Amino acid sequence: VQLQASGGGLVQAGDSLRLSCVASRLTFSLYVMAWFRRAPGKEREFVAGISRRGDSTQYADSVKGRFTASRDNAGNTVYLQMNSLNADDTAVYYCAASTGVSVRTVVNDVVYWGQGTLVTVSS
Repeated sequence: VQLQASGGGLVQAGDSLRLSCVASRLTFSLYVMAWFRRAPGKEREFVAGISRRGDSTQYADSVKGRFTASRDNAGNTVYLQMNSLNADDTAVYYCAASTGVSVRTVVNDVVYWGQGTLVTVSS
């Protein structure tokens, strides 16, 4: 199983980025998909989750209204559209596949992790 995340980069405050995560060798639609991030010197935190059919999403309070998670089950891909980025969004972003019930994914429910993609927001 592989989760390949991409789309990170260096942007300025107020800019947008779209992260993608392509899954291979798993039945993608069976998993809740989520995005986590780890900022420098901080613990990994939940950012966004999306249900198996893509009809339900959950977000951390810090990104609500700015980030949007979506998925394409036919293409085995989950996305994270990030708008109005600020310096606090600087982090390595990880996609994750969860077998849990809750879309607000917890680490203990994650069975597969992507390798991470770095997002740096300059102020």
